[in-house]
Amino acid sequence: MQNNAKRKIILDCDPGHDDAIAILLAAGNPNVELVGITTVAGNAEVEKTTKNALQVCEIAGIANVPVFKGSGQPMIRKRETAPSIHGDSGMDGPVLPEPKKTAEHGHAVDFIIQKLMESDGDITLVPVGPLTNIAMAMRREPAILSKIQEIVLMGGGTFGNWTPAAEFNIFVDAEAAKVVFDSGVPITVMGLDLTHQALATREVCSRIAQIENRAGKFVSELLEFFRETYLDVFGFEHPPVHDVCSVAYCIDPTVVETKRVRVDVETKGEFTYGMTAVDLLGVTGREPNVNFAVKLDHTKFWDMVIEALNNLSK
Repeated sequence: MQNNAKRKIILDCDPGHDDAIAILLAAGNPNVELVGITTVAGNAEVEKTTKNALQVCEIAGIANVPVFKGSGQPMIRKRETAPSIHGDSGMDGPVLPEPKKTAEHGHAVDFIIQKLMESDGDITLVPVGPLTNIAMAMRREPAILSKIQEIVLMGGGTFGNWTPAAEFNIFVDAEAAKVVFDSGVPITVMGLDLTHQALATREVCSRIAQIENRAGKFVSELLEFFRETYLDVFGFEHPPVHDVCSVAYCIDPTVVETKRVRVDVETKGEFTYGMTAVDLLGVTGREPNVNFAVKLDHTKFWDMVIEALNNLSK
């Protein structure tokens, strides 16, 4: 009975410093069943993000969760990565050994389709990178739409961080994002409005540094590198751990406050490509299609993350 109470998730990611912490939160919290980890090109090329995911699994002692490599290119556009934020490897900072765990044979999109079609409609998709894999799965097998319990994604917002209008994950593959946002599936969006509240403050980093296991040391080193790049690139004193918010919501939805709104993805604008047009005031009169996160319980959020890190193996 206890196992049935767990929320089943497929974590689709592009590790990525914050992606790595999202994996650790999912692995260390007893209320989540991590069905699989799928990777996509985003913060770095998909070969690198896949290796990074495998290294995180090694650190966390995740042995039985399959890792599938996914899409290496956006649906239409040329690939774009983020070495200025995450370093050339996509997860610079910690020095890690080669992972013993290997990726599974087969493609992430096929895995997503198979798991959803075999399910009782009780799997939540948690994409925290570009939405290429999710859109490709929807296009390849439309029957999965009715099987998705919910999509809890990190992306978008009322402002941008890669262009003035666009957040990175949406900008990298806005065509894929449009497919997902227009799918009719229940969607909850952790955009920049929310994730910029998930700051790894000095006090938070001090608490993490006191965790006496590999995961704690690893996250401390991740955040040290992440702090430097966010200060250099954006002038942030404390780095936001965007992707962790999506997993936290799956564990306890009360960690965020959401508003039911309409969001449309811009794919044609010269200066607004990748923008998520968030109708906070209902001015369009169009039917809302997402739950848009607006406020984070910072204390509850970090307590959850730190508890999960403490739960992981020494």
